[in-house]
Amino acid sequence: MKTKSFLCLLAAATMFASGAAGAQDTTSGWQQEFGISSCNLVTQGRNPYFVLEPGFQLVLEGGDTKVQITVLDETKAVAGTTTRVVEEREWKKGELHEVSRNYFAMCEQTKDVFYFGEDVDYYKKGKVVKHDGSWHAGVNGNKAGLIMAGTPKAKMKYYQEIAPGVAMDRAEIVSLGETCKTPAGTFSGCMKVKESSALDLLASEYKYHAPGIGLVRDEDLRLIRYGFVKDK
Repeated sequence: MKTKSFLCLLAAATMFASGAAGAQDTTSGWQQEFGISSCNLVTQGRNPYFVLEPGFQLVLEGGDTKVQITVLDETKAVAGTTTRVVEEREWKKGELHEVSRNYFAMCEQTKDVFYFGEDVDYYKKGKVVKHDGSWHAGVNGNKAGLIMAGTPKAKMKYYQEIAPGVAMDRAEIVSLGETCKTPAGTFSGCMKVKESSALDLLASEYKYHAPGIGLVRDEDLRLIRYGFVKDK
């Protein structure tokens, strides 16, 4: 009995020490357990590729689309966890198309950033017409996913959202040495991520994250402005 208990404790300690390199989905290789219960979760901070600090904002543009991502000075309790609210606004042809309020928390020990859900409003001619993609961890079997590892490594594969039937986005780190040219500047050491969904196996897209900044390219979208803004 003592030996079994010791082995269990050793396994748990090993998983925690590895941060986001924890348990895998053995049927597909996609990680979906992250040792969140072992974390001291906080609502602000940063890791190499993610800034979770109130007032930080990214603005990307491409074609007829503009996206603005802002870390708000606002928190929300989700599944018993206090999370930071990050608002994403998207315009198409100058008209507001979508507003999502995303809920994140950071593991103080590993700097992994976890995704606890989102509330989504889709607009048409200035009016909300649907809420597709909305989900909260702790509801209907939904669980928090990993939005950004504190120590990312090439070939990591993990779920960003775990809301069966609603949102099952996942990410695979392709490389960590990309150079990204954008209107806001040229950035080296960028992380290239292939995002896909377990709900639509034919859909995928590539995103690039720059050290100390975060998302700088999302398919045709390019970063045009970043930094801290007031009154957010």
